[in-house]
Amino acid sequence: MPPLRASPTFARSSAFFRHLSSSMNIDPESVRTALAEYEKHPSKDSYRAYAAAAEPRRQELIRRLNRVPGATGQLVRLRAELLRLGSKEPELAALDLDFRHLFASWFNRGFLVLRPISWESPAHILEKIIAYEAVHAIASWDDLRRRLEPADRRCFAFFHPSMPDEPLIFVEVALTKGIPGSVQTLLAEDRAPMAAHEADTAVFYSISNCQKGLASISFGNSLIKQVASDLSSELPGLKTFVTLSPIPGLSAWAKGEGLEMPVSDPEIMRKMAAYYLLTAKNRSGLPFDPVARFHLGNGAKVHAVHADADISDKGRAQSGGTMVNYLYDLGAVAQNHEHYATTSEVLATPQVKQLAGAGAPSRVSER
Repeated sequence: MPPLRASPTFARSSAFFRHLSSSMNIDPESVRTALAEYEKHPSKDSYRAYAAAAEPRRQELIRRLNRVPGATGQLVRLRAELLRLGSKEPELAALDLDFRHLFASWFNRGFLVLRPISWESPAHILEKIIAYEAVHAIASWDDLRRRLEPADRRCFAFFHPSMPDEPLIFVEVALTKGIPGSVQTLLAEDRAPMAAHEADTAVFYSISNCQKGLASISFGNSLIKQVASDLSSELPGLKTFVTLSPIPGLSAWAKGEGLEMPVSDPEIMRKMAAYYLLTAKNRSGLPFDPVARFHLGNGAKVHAVHADADISDKGRAQSGGTMVNYLYDLGAVAQNHEHYATTSEVLATPQVKQLAGAGAPSRVSER
């Protein structure tokens, strides 16, 4: 196969995707023949023949495209276009699995570079932080400055050597005394910054994936653990690592259950949110809430639930303003991860469990 030159027009061509999906797919008969030969005569050569038959030719095409300087970013954008089209054309799903397979290798933790983002970072990087912020919108350059410049605020991002000017994912961190229960208070314009060494808590209050073409390629787990480790080394006074996270699925779940959101009663909202986080499941038996799945899968536990914690329009719409702290106990995250992966049990503090027990839908409705 001759060398190929990457072209951004590929990302706009559904015909190109259909060609890859059909003309460069596996040949089932060749796979069956090679597998039968391997079963009869298992050897290095018969296994190689089977592996070659079982790999679609389009994977090698994608690898060769990636050899072109600057092509990695184009391939990421190419997959973003594939995901957009694939939602309307199910036959493209297998092609996407090939992209995911290759990207999982190219973007594994060993290749990623963790870089701090500060007010002194290049303007083109800061512009992308503003554009990619997906949790709490950055309203202006002044807003960004308040999140980056003070000594008690930090931001870190993963980059890939082939995409040095494109953050893949970033996390915003607030250094605080105690665990906060309101994002508006945390980001208030008139708050008084504190010295970093006075903080005892690191709060991960916003985690944003930046590249649509890297959907389902997980970076968040490594990012949070690396940042927590680095911060604990830099600031020995930090004893607690938590999130202040949205609960994006709560309103949708309540609507699906035929429940009203009792937004005028903060205590009932806390009970309802706790019940939802600990008991609501999707069809796979995992937590219904996507943010919960992410943090619990990383080895965190549900630590506390807060009402009126995000009173923005977005916060009110998605969860009636409730938010949750997920606790990252650095000495227990590996054990928690294994427990969750094995049982799908939602680990939570006794206080949250008590709230959840009092927040069953029937009781919420009665109140």
